[in-house]
Amino acid sequence: MKTSTMRTVAVSAALAMMAAGCGGGGEDGTPAATKISFLTHWGPDQVKALEAAAQAFQKRNQGVTVDIRAVPFGNLLSTLRTQGSSPNGPTIASVYDLWLPELVRDGLAGDMPADAEADLAANWPKNLVEGVTKQGGPRGYPNEVDLYALNYNKKLFKEAGIAAPPRTWAELEAAAAKLTKDGRQGFGVITSWPAGVVHPWLSLVNSNGGRLLDGAVPKLDDPRTLAAAQLYSRLVKSGATQAKMSNANANTTGPYLDNFVNGRTGMIIMANWWQGALKEAMGERYQDVGVAPIPVGPDGATSASVSYSWLTVVNGKADQAKQQAAWKFLTFLNGKDSGRNGSSAMGDILTSMGILPSSISDLKAHQAELSDPFLSVYVAELANAVPFPSVLGGEAMSQAVQKHVENVVFGKETPEAAMGAAQREVADILTKAGT
Repeated sequence: MKTSTMRTVAVSAALAMMAAGCGGGGEDGTPAATKISFLTHWGPDQVKALEAAAQAFQKRNQGVTVDIRAVPFGNLLSTLRTQGSSPNGPTIASVYDLWLPELVRDGLAGDMPADAEADLAANWPKNLVEGVTKQGGPRGYPNEVDLYALNYNKKLFKEAGIAAPPRTWAELEAAAAKLTKDGRQGFGVITSWPAGVVHPWLSLVNSNGGRLLDGAVPKLDDPRTLAAAQLYSRLVKSGATQAKMSNANANTTGPYLDNFVNGRTGMIIMANWWQGALKEAMGERYQDVGVAPIPVGPDGATSASVSYSWLTVVNGKADQAKQQAAWKFLTFLNGKDSGRNGSSAMGDILTSMGILPSSISDLKAHQAELSDPFLSVYVAELANAVPFPSVLGGEAMSQAVQKHVENVVFGKETPEAAMGAAQREVADILTKAGT
């Protein structure tokens, strides 16, 4: 830090102590009169909960203030990008993990200090730590984690004489065939929404022993990956999957949700976060929803869903005093002492929205809420989940894969042509991005 900046901080700290009639800063010596900000896309109730956690932190760290700023989801990344370099830019931001490589590259996701890194390693699942690790080190605390499972209509299963949810692809195809009749599709897929298209399909790929990437090398033409596109093609050709019932978006899940809710779709692959939408839309019929692991493909050994997470990062362009205070606040926010009954404040906020927290202690503290029949399967499968690869060019990569998976669903490409084209396009995208 420059000498002039140090003098400014020192003078500001002295004035703050005189005005408050007290001395000192944080409990570990963080300079007094340090103001940091937390950028989120959450709604009013969650902002209030964050503000309460900030107030509790400030009582322990006098002279440090935390300002919570909320913007719509669509403005979150652009706000961080445009304001991140300014003196009053956000110090902390909640970000989608697919954005992380570019934020690290641009200095907007700074280095995690050693004590926070040790905390992360000790208290989060290894696969989630790997998901937030870029350029040799972890970059933030994972909070929300989402993964996928098979959702099915138990009432329709019973009517069709299906005794149990499918465990393999062969059983999936057989069940889909039995469920398909009178305008109903046995297995529904999503179109018109990148993550909604790619994540469920990639969960089948992972469960067949395949991967989207091997390091920075795309594996879309691998036989185990191609097999998932061939599965989709067979389901479409048999009539068990109908493209006209697939349209969806990230906000409402559109006709895709409506068709499942109203019994026009027997099975889908969907993430844990949509439980609230199902409950609201189905009412008493929500009791008909069953959940099971992703069926395993012929070359797979175990069910292995895609997972993705949100994490909180600290702006690497903020001054050192702000970065130090920011990491202290995040350690507190994600620690066992900030919430209720052994949970962190972050864990309490997430579960209040029906979202899976990601820390080991939060999962334990909220075991009662997370043990209901819907969420318990997702919790059990968390250890086997494979994080969606977050790499430079990741969003363009996802959109390219989406396009070709959709082409299979709509009969515009054969699986072989679709995966061959996707392989070439993704390789080009990653090369140009510098992955």
